[in-house]
Amino acid sequence: MIHTYGLELKPPVEEYMVKKVETKLGITFPIDYIEFISYSNGAEGSIGENYLILWSIEDIIELNEAYGVSDFAKGLVLFGSDGGDTAFAFDTRTDETQIVSVPFIGMDLEEVTTCSNTFNGFLQYLLNT
Repeated sequence: MIHTYGLELKPPVEEYMVKKVETKLGITFPIDYIEFISYSNGAEGSIGENYLILWSIEDIIELNEAYGVSDFAKGLVLFGSDGGDTAFAFDTRTDETQIVSVPFIGMDLEEVTTCSNTFNGFLQYLLNT
């Protein structure tokens, strides 16, 4: 069962598109993230005291390039934001992908804060902080 936390949902994504983006970025998305975007390809809204914008799978490559992530924070793959100055990303620098937050301005690997090692855990982290 997918918990949507009251987010405004979007139409689901086709599996081939997820594979295409994974291949292009050289990443394997966490299973629970794939389950979520297979249900809602992107989402937006409040979770607890936090705001979350999850980008559609089609926007991930373009927005990572636009923000210069490979230049400033190699190993991160941004997938959304808080609608302000914080980006949310998959940190692929270790064997176990972590979900982290990083400031858009001054994006630097030293500024990374770990939120969770699962997508569902990340949503719970936002709900409880």
